[in-house]
Amino acid sequence: MPEQTKPEGAGLPEDQPVRPEDKADVRSPASWLPTVKVTAAAFLLALVVGAFLIVFSDQQTIESLGYFFDYPWDFFRYAGEAIYQSYWALLTGAVGSGRAISQTLERAAPLICAGLGVSLAFRTGLFNIGAQGQLLIGTILAGYVGFTWSMPPGLHLLVALIAGVLGGAAWGAISGLLKAKTGAHEVITTIMLNYVATSLLLYLLTKNAFQRPGSDNPRSLPAEESALFPSIGTTHTGVILAVIAAVGVWWLLERSTIGFEMRAVGANADAAATAGMSVGRAYTLAMLIAGALAGLAATMQILGRNDSLTANVAGSIGFDAITVALLGRATPLGTVLAGLLFGALAAGGIQMQASEAATPVSLTLVLQALIVLFVAAPALVRGVMRMKDTGGGATVMAKGWGS
Repeated sequence: MPEQTKPEGAGLPEDQPVRPEDKADVRSPASWLPTVKVTAAAFLLALVVGAFLIVFSDQQTIESLGYFFDYPWDFFRYAGEAIYQSYWALLTGAVGSGRAISQTLERAAPLICAGLGVSLAFRTGLFNIGAQGQLLIGTILAGYVGFTWSMPPGLHLLVALIAGVLGGAAWGAISGLLKAKTGAHEVITTIMLNYVATSLLLYLLTKNAFQRPGSDNPRSLPAEESALFPSIGTTHTGVILAVIAAVGVWWLLERSTIGFEMRAVGANADAAATAGMSVGRAYTLAMLIAGALAGLAATMQILGRNDSLTANVAGSIGFDAITVALLGRATPLGTVLAGLLFGALAAGGIQMQASEAATPVSLTLVLQALIVLFVAAPALVRGVMRMKDTGGGATVMAKGWGS
């Protein structure tokens, strides 16, 4: 039986030596060190830029500029107070108490699950832009089962959870099948399916079956208590499922034959097909599992936070998941850490607005964008921070428009 070709060397000419940097793989802990340094530096730079934005959004600081040359110390004092109050509120709002930690975890959990789905697709060579649509379908099914069916506690939760996961899986599988059978590009199909899912939700919210009794508002009842995740302290146990999902994705990619085939297809689909692997099956499975993970994220909104079905029930979680996956370098551990970071920023941003500095909550979105911007430009970060380029660190492998 011929020896299987490893994804890292797929497509290399036989007479071309494989250099150490060519072997860099996101599975190797050693390859993480340069990237961790750059990510930490990117976070620091984002905080520095954010500090300037805080200064020039503070009313007292702006007013002190009118007499800056007569008494400059007021400007520096007000600026320092605004920066300190804002960032201290961000920190305490994210991890300053048990309730703050709970909010961070609950906001991070759906981002982690949806981000894992995007990461899995990336590792298979696919751009899954459809996490938002997959999540919406999951919320529709989980929500309907949660507020319509009457079942014993535990069983009700299990059925609603399965409904949400299956809904997301089915929606993701559509793009996978289209890619496998027709070659339709997943970016186009997932974006279009996002629109379809959004329109479907809006349509269903006009029907009596999804509206609250006696009301024509586009808002459903919340899920029955019997369908809700139980809580540990102030944190719902859906957070534990996010951790289990991360471990499961890690095992799938790094320890299973199916995961090896997915990574091989992501590295070089032609070489994988030559080795006897089914590229179409890998694409379909990747999108199905990615959709299931987005559906799991949906259940945390409906069955965890006990949200009602509305037009904005999913927020921007599906789109933020793409950022989380990219920031986490399409690895389970990286995705978990990135999800926790974004969850902390979301939870702490509310406290920033309530602080004495009254920092706009939208600043946390700016911080997220700046972090991703700097992470995406490592050469810029190394230049600004005067960091030596040591090489190493693998990039996320996903086929683009030319695949």
